[in-house]
Amino acid sequence: MSESKTDDVAGTNTRFEPPSEIVPGAVGSMDEYDALYRRSVEDPEGFFGDAARELRWHRAPTKVLSWSPPHARWFEDGQLNVAVNCVDRHVESGLGAKTALVWEGEPGEVRTLDFAALLDAVSRAANALTALGVARGDRVGIYLGMVPEAVI
Repeated sequence: MSESKTDDVAGTNTRFEPPSEIVPGAVGSMDEYDALYRRSVEDPEGFFGDAARELRWHRAPTKVLSWSPPHARWFEDGQLNVAVNCVDRHVESGLGAKTALVWEGEPGEVRTLDFAALLDAVSRAANALTALGVARGDRVGIYLGMVPEAVI
């Protein structure tokens, strides 16, 4: 049986280069990625602290990491709204028409949502849950297949 190049990559330095046709449109280079990765490993608090400053916080964290092996607590005194950071801020910054989600189902079935349409769908879903009596602090589980509504 022949061994594929993906059979044993754990613990190795195997590197998979991106297809040449997508490289021109990529953001950054592999060298830039390698430098970012190295910093994330060598200085995780600095790296993730810088990344956290790009988010919109209700209450900014005062500490990046509390580490008591094997338990890590990241940004434990910070508070943010994930939906605001994933959707709202992009619409507010003028990127409402930019593609936010591309879903491909059965062969030929494709749905695309831009940030404005995603914000509208998320708002409608939140309002529907509120109308059902769901309140702040409640936990809700909704089982869905791999459809755009699972993201919404």
